[in-house]
Amino acid sequence: MDALIKPLRTGKNPDSKSTESKLPEARPGELDPSEYMAAAVLPDQPRPSRSEAEQAVHTLLSYIGENPRREGLLDTPRRVVEAFDELFQGYRQCPAEVLNRTFGETAGYDDFVLVRDIPFTSHCEHHMMPFYGKAHIAYVPVERVVGLSKLARLVDIFAQRLQTQEHLTAQVAATIDEVLKPRGVAVMIEAEHTCMSVRGVAKHGASTLTTRFTGIFRDNHAEQSRFISVVRAAPR
Repeated sequence: MDALIKPLRTGKNPDSKSTESKLPEARPGELDPSEYMAAAVLPDQPRPSRSEAEQAVHTLLSYIGENPRREGLLDTPRRVVEAFDELFQGYRQCPAEVLNRTFGETAGYDDFVLVRDIPFTSHCEHHMMPFYGKAHIAYVPVERVVGLSKLARLVDIFAQRLQTQEHLTAQVAATIDEVLKPRGVAVMIEAEHTCMSVRGVAKHGASTLTTRFTGIFRDNHAEQSRFISVVRAAPR
């Protein structure tokens, strides 16, 4: 994971005005803040017991034709439930709280801050199979900035829930936009989905790219292009 703070610019792109005038007026749909500003599972929310969850795994083992009572599988239900607790811990964490602490010592910095190549693993909500890749996040701060590691932690919280890549991208951008109130946010996610590479069409190596832009990145095509160029300039 690389963190990059772009240097201050001394001038404006002379072509930016003409470029901006050609942009379409369409705007992405807004997310409901209740979807991303709080933990998804409340402490008092009714849930099945651990023994019930383990029994569900036992049932699935029987469904695929296995013998859950053979030696190698005796402890599998417990292990699977413990793994789920770890893989899906994002349901119990609050995304907004991660970005709450900011710093004001920016010396008047007015360009974007980019953290690129943030690795993540998530699970497709359609097949519950993993998808994994890298996220690239930039924002243009207004007076205050957030710790760079917090952006990576934000990605983890949303990734550690059942997801689609499109929704993951939108949630990360919306949370930064809502909490930090920056001049703009840019999020790009590149991932490989095992529900496509391991099953179904079985196209190993195929990757999916999604983006979400707000504020200056949405309204100024030159800023979008600069963000993408800097991300692509990273060593691969």
